[in-house]
Amino acid sequence: MSDAESDDDSDGQRRLGGVRMWLLLRVNRWVLSAGILVVVYVVLVAASQLDLTPVRTIVEQHDGTFWLFSAFIGAIITGTSIVVTINQLVLSQELGAIGDQRERMQDSIDFRQDIEDTIEEDASPPEPAAFLWELVDGIEERGRELETVMEDERDEELKRKVEQYVDDVADNAQAVKDDLEDAQFGTFEVIWSALEFNYSRKIYDARKICADHQESLSDEANEKIDHMIKTLKFFGPAREHFKTLYFQWELINLSRALLYISVPALTVMGFMLMYVDGSTLLGSTLGIDNLVWVTSFGFVVGISPFVVFITYVLRVATVAKRTLAMGPFILRESERDQDLG
Repeated sequence: MSDAESDDDSDGQRRLGGVRMWLLLRVNRWVLSAGILVVVYVVLVAASQLDLTPVRTIVEQHDGTFWLFSAFIGAIITGTSIVVTINQLVLSQELGAIGDQRERMQDSIDFRQDIEDTIEEDASPPEPAAFLWELVDGIEERGRELETVMEDERDEELKRKVEQYVDDVADNAQAVKDDLEDAQFGTFEVIWSALEFNYSRKIYDARKICADHQESLSDEANEKIDHMIKTLKFFGPAREHFKTLYFQWELINLSRALLYISVPALTVMGFMLMYVDGSTLLGSTLGIDNLVWVTSFGFVVGISPFVVFITYVLRVATVAKRTLAMGPFILRESERDQDLG
């Protein structure tokens, strides 16, 4: 398992830590794409130093540039068209009659009002980051209220469990709120912060306390735990809503990125087909045939739309996998303890 999946889930920050998660989620997609392309370029250039058929021989005798770069033209045009078409199909779900739009609007307002009533806020912020901040802060406040009620309880084991539970909620909530302070929707920071809050485990822990100590809990303590669970339940739909918006945002960014890259890439492919042959750029640089530098660059430009597509899809797929189950269901071993059967 990865570092991220083997960490203690009580710490939301460490739960999503590790180099693998950093590459899949945090790194800017353009930077990651550039890094991959640089690695490919270095490998291709380095391969020319192996005991293999020289590139110039392949180009002169087998017209290698034609067979390689002509295939890229069709692939780039077809691939870009397909991705943009899929993007339009996804975004078409946002289109609808006035009645459908009014119903969506009302559902959104009702959901916000339900949360405002639960966390005792007059009006929740319109920005996604600030909205999640208020919700997580409300969850933390419910935990403090529960801890206050438990001060007069005589069951020491119950008090200890509640104290540990409240501390875990507070630590996780504070870490998430710190990340949400300067987060702006459109960047990945909002979704990253939402992933850090392991609300499913907190719902389970609260219900487990109720089940194990039902006879010891006072009516007021039971009420506070129920209020805590009710507030936690709002986090799942809120996260899923913002995740859906983020996916649509990313699909738009992906389509734009591919459109930006495709024309320059096609231009380079045309240049390689029209002007590069076995007699081009005779000589060498740094001990490497100049044709190797040029054809390797052309290949890297040719695969650049595909690499950009991969980097965007990797992040979307990773987020989707980590949020498959909404509610008190835990799919990853990293979010289970030994007493969870």
